[in-house]
Formats: sequence, C-alpha cells, structure tokens
Amino acid sequence: MNFSQALEAIKEGKRVCRTGWNGKNMFLFMVPGSKFIVNREPLLSLMGEGTEVIYRPHIDMVDDVGTVTPWSPSQTDILANDWQLVEI
Repeated sequence: MNFSQALEAIKEGKRVCRTGWNGKNMFLFMVPGSKFIVNREPLLSLMGEGTEVIYRPHIDMVDDVGTVTPWSPSQTDILANDWQLVEI
C-alpha cells in the first residue's frame, strides 16, 4: 500500500511497516492524545508540579530491539508503495 493508505490504517489503530525496513519486528502505531497532571521528572523541573499537559496524538515506532521512539516520515517513506499491515 502507499503512505496515504498506511496513514489511514494507523489512524484506525492498526500497525504498519515497510517491507524495505531492515530490522525485524519494526512497526508504527498511533499514540492517542491525552491530558495529564505533571507529577514526576522530566516535566516536573520544566513545568512545575500540578501543571496540566495536553499530550497531542502522534506516531511512534517500535524498532528492531523493542525501543519506542517518536517517528516522522522521510521523503522516501512518503513516496513508498511498500507499506503493509503488521498482524499481532
């Protein structure tokens, strides 16, 4: 599938990856937005205890060693047609 289709799948709560990625078990997923009250580091020293934070929806990646990190597409990712669903 193309990137637009992959993005729609992510928005529907599905996991996607590219067939061209080198790492095994890598995939993208949607992190829904939320609100929370600051009560621990690192935000505690930056924003102060009790501050309400709005956490916007975003896309994260699970990499080949299981680490989760925020993800942003490259030009190559956007133009690729090798996106696929990841079954759980």
